[in-house]
Amino acid sequence: MALTPFTKQQLLPQEEKLEIARHKSELFIGIPKETSFQERRICLTPDAVNSLISHGHRILLESGAGLSSSYSDKEYSDAGAEITNDTKKVFSCPILLKVEPLTIEEIELINREAIVISAIQLKTRKADYFQALKKKKVTALAFEYIKDEDGSYPAVKSLSEIAGTASILIAAELMINNQFGKGLLFGNITGVPPTDVVILGAGTVGEFAAKTALGLGANVKVFDNSITKLRRLQNNLNQRIFTSTIHQKSLLKALRRCDVAIGAMRGKERCPVVVTETMVEHMKKGAVIVDVSIDTGGCFETSEVTTHEKPTFIKNNVIHYCVPNIPSRYSKTASLSLSNIITPFLIQIADDGGLESAIRIDKGLKNGVYLYHGILTNKAIGEWFNIPDSDINLIVF
Repeated sequence: MALTPFTKQQLLPQEEKLEIARHKSELFIGIPKETSFQERRICLTPDAVNSLISHGHRILLESGAGLSSSYSDKEYSDAGAEITNDTKKVFSCPILLKVEPLTIEEIELINREAIVISAIQLKTRKADYFQALKKKKVTALAFEYIKDEDGSYPAVKSLSEIAGTASILIAAELMINNQFGKGLLFGNITGVPPTDVVILGAGTVGEFAAKTALGLGANVKVFDNSITKLRRLQNNLNQRIFTSTIHQKSLLKALRRCDVAIGAMRGKERCPVVVTETMVEHMKKGAVIVDVSIDTGGCFETSEVTTHEKPTFIKNNVIHYCVPNIPSRYSKTASLSLSNIITPFLIQIADDGGLESAIRIDKGLKNGVYLYHGILTNKAIGEWFNIPDSDINLIVF
């Protein structure tokens, strides 16, 4: 009897083998308390924690981490998080989630090969921050660099929306300042001339400042050197408003008349100074300047950094509000917004089988990686701090 190379079973028609489902990975996330000055936000709300726990993940939260965003330890505990007073224990988790970047002391506490997801705030970083992370072979992602399907940066956009809306509400409060304000109501009351608002910059901050001001009945003028941005702003507002490129003469004329000026300019490194001290001198007594651009230097020459505790100063008879990190003032709203952006990404990372697989599949998430197992993968950071960098697409493909 001749031997056949196949058994009878092998010769029978077999079921077609389709793609094998990706192996889901379980995440163990540590959320430490924010220690940075004026930082009151938290990355995940109790609802987001509950969603992650129900997907089979573990979350270790440092006691009191959510208090400044009005979330108690009990709410997190009820959502399924483990609460601890041991800071070192939180920092030893394989994945760390934080709003502000880690401090050098905190980097000392983390394990080698840890994954860190936080903001990067490049303008406030020093080279030793990256060197310390490199030493620990960390994989780090920055909220600011993570892209959405449409190519936009959801975290930056969301916080800009809050800052833009808040800038008008802050100005409305300052206008009724009894010591120096004008005692004006920010709105269009029958028979009373509307509030005049000048907005410098037509990005997301400018757009949401304009929306809020128009909603309150103000007369709005927007200045920006990009016609494309001005056109997009007009389309998004669904109404025609005064828009102009920045010319000294027309800007000075608008500033002379305005009650409120909002600085919402952006630059690649430092934001451009478009309003000189002389122009501020020509503004009305008791007018209000809210310089949202102060975190990149400010676009008014008279701007100086202030704090949430002492937010204003008066210069040339004009009230200046120059607090960086305005969204932190509205910590609960900002935390909800941040949490809504981060949670789907975390679930996606787990569903894809961990961060390694996820960044192979999701280009937007890959864009958020600036350190990969201790290798710097962001060209801009490399050039800024003169640190050698590698293209992530050559490492992960």
